[in-house]
Amino acid sequence: MKCNIICNFATEKTQESKMQDINSSNIQKLESMISQARKIAVVTHQKPDGDAMGSCTALYHFLSLCGKDSIRIILNDRYPAYLDFIVSDIPDTDLLVFSERPLETGIILRDSDLIFCLDFNAFSRTDKLEPFLAGSKAEKVLIDHHLNPDRAAFDLSFSETDISSASELLYNVLMSTSIIAQNAENLPLKACTALMTGMTTDTNNFSNSTYPSTLLMASDLLAAGVDRDEIISRIYNQYGENRLRLLGHILKDLLVITDDGVAYIVLDRNTQKKYSVAEGDTEGFVNMPLSIAGVRMSILVKEDEGRIRVSIRSRRGTSANGCARQFFNGGGHENAAGGRLDVPKDIPGIEAAAEYIERHTHIYLNGDNE
Repeated sequence: MKCNIICNFATEKTQESKMQDINSSNIQKLESMISQARKIAVVTHQKPDGDAMGSCTALYHFLSLCGKDSIRIILNDRYPAYLDFIVSDIPDTDLLVFSERPLETGIILRDSDLIFCLDFNAFSRTDKLEPFLAGSKAEKVLIDHHLNPDRAAFDLSFSETDISSASELLYNVLMSTSIIAQNAENLPLKACTALMTGMTTDTNNFSNSTYPSTLLMASDLLAAGVDRDEIISRIYNQYGENRLRLLGHILKDLLVITDDGVAYIVLDRNTQKKYSVAEGDTEGFVNMPLSIAGVRMSILVKEDEGRIRVSIRSRRGTSANGCARQFFNGGGHENAAGGRLDVPKDIPGIEAAAEYIERHTHIYLNGDNE
């Protein structure tokens, strides 16, 4: 028992020194803001992924526990279908997608007096929600794990980059509140499940961006009753046949590996249409080439409506973030980043993406312009 007390104390002190924004003053301010709020909105970045939806859903259930009855999750785009299981208990009236109900979502954001911003560092990451957020007079709380947060845009910020996910950061914020009091069992089980889902997807099932605090969180959530086997089944074993056939085509015909150890995949709209690709169907594909010996960096380029999205992953010692910031109009974490290619500013079209990738990754990795 004495050993456990000492270990727990050491863990809490380590977490406290690491997450400087999670202090008694900020937690008291957060609880005051929640207490006084009448209408609360929860927003996340465009094209929401597992971490975005996991953190938003968990916060929704926590706010319900706090007695709030006017909570709305506002998304710019529809979330991937494989995440249905964590939002199935949220009424349609409380989860709205701007692209499907623009007038209603705009009114909700206008009338909210407290807005939580999860898993993004600046309003620009929310696409069409940006002008509503920028123009809102509501108090705004940031909970995010990306580099370079725009703190000036928020009334209260919880920002930590050395952490697996926004879900893990939110978990630590919620654990510090008086109602949860460092006991995960005081969280609603639905919130725990959502947090585990978000953290699992953003670490690619503990294969990247995993810290000691990440494993402590997972342990606490399991002890609180989370069914991790069910979560894994829902995340990774519920895809359609089209995803497996697309993966086969990618590995056979689209995967290119350069002499610099860069593996890249260019996925154009025609290929996506042929395989009926829906949002979330390519989840995890960018990580796969890193299992090949000699591959230092993996890039997935995906042609989207009006944009070309770029996902970058790298091995330790090669910075995905640096490459994304320098050549792909983006950024992120050291070994997991994202960005975009602008047409026609960067390339004339998707057909020029391969040449752009090879040329600029060669410059990035070798420091020359050969």
